[in-house]
Parts: sequence; structure tokens; C-alpha cells
Amino acid sequence: MNIGIIGAGNVGGTLGKRWAKNGHNIVFASREPGGEKMKQLLHETGHGATAVSNSQVARSSDVLLLSTPWPATEEALKSAGDLAGKTIIDATNPLLPSLDGLSVGCTDSAAEQVARWATGAKVVKALNTVGFNIMADNSFTAGKVAMFYCGDDADAKKTVAGLIGELGFDALDAGPLKQARLLEPFALLWITLALKGGYGRDIGFELLRR
Repeated sequence: MNIGIIGAGNVGGTLGKRWAKNGHNIVFASREPGGEKMKQLLHETGHGATAVSNSQVARSSDVLLLSTPWPATEEALKSAGDLAGKTIIDATNPLLPSLDGLSVGCTDSAAEQVARWATGAKVVKALNTVGFNIMADNSFTAGKVAMFYCGDDADAKKTVAGLIGELGFDALDAGPLKQARLLEPFALLWITLALKGGYGRDIGFELLRR
């Protein structure tokens, strides 16, 4: 699968490396595709990964991962051009700078805003509820880390569920896109427990069944 990554920071870089290792074609979007930081990321990713400008990434991708800092998200989507028909995995969280809350919530969500900005795209909220260290290594002796996703397009959700599952997460359908109003605060719970609550970053949630 051709996967474009908009936002090649810790999350985008980590997921790009893992999906590249799994045999997917990875294209990173960058304002400086030939810059030294991008060259280093491409070297670390390997497997033929490439970098292009934001305006080119959608053309060469079947699926797009959106992992930008929230303040940069709208502009990143606008610079990507026509996204109609594209599946977008929205891994953003609308965090306040202090990490004390969310700038969007309760009656709206970042994912729903992304869907409005990316007209005609099939947005699936996912991969936003753990840190990049867990994305890099999600092995726990107790079981699989739960990774909820939500969206309004069944085919897009099926595609995203497969990409989540191959990373070793327990892919769990949380329903329609408006459920991102719950998943984004859930992400804030992980962040505050990990960074402020004394639990550390090596934590994950599991869904128990019987």
C-alpha cells in the first residue's frame, strides 16, 4: 500500500518506519524534502521511502496519516491540495500547550474538523491514544494494547483496522467519526497519566473480554 505521512515528527516517523518494514511504500510530506532532518529519517526508514512536498503527497498515496501538531493541521491539509476520496488516518490531538486540556471537545472534535477541512476525504480517527514509544514497541506480557478507531466510511475503517492490526495493536471499532469526541479525551488521559501522573510512558490500555 502507498502510505503518505503528513507530519514526520515522532509519531509520523515511527509509524512510517514500522509500515515500511511491513512492506508498504512510504512517502513523507515535508516543507524541505531535501533537508538534512528528512535525509536522516529516510535513511532510518529505508525500504525505498521517499520525501515530497506537501502538495505532492496526496497524488502518490492511497492512505494518508495525519500526525501534525494541532495548530499546524489546517494549513497542512490545505497545502496538500485535493484530498477527495482519500482515506485519512487522523492521529492528531487538539492539546492545549500546557497539556491541561483540549482546545476542541464535547460538542466537536479535531477529527470532525479535519473532515470539514479535507473536503470529500474519508477520515478515520486512530493511533492517537498512546505515545510514539508504544507505537515503536507495543509488546506487553499481559496482552495487546487497545487501539480504538472511528469513522463514517466502512471501507476506510476496514483499511485502517488492518494497518493498526499489523502493528500489533488490538484494533477496536468505536463507531462513527463523532466518537472522536471520546477518543481525544481518552488520549489526554494517557498523556496526563504518563507525563504528570507518575506512571511513565511505558503504559497502555487493554480491553478485557469474557
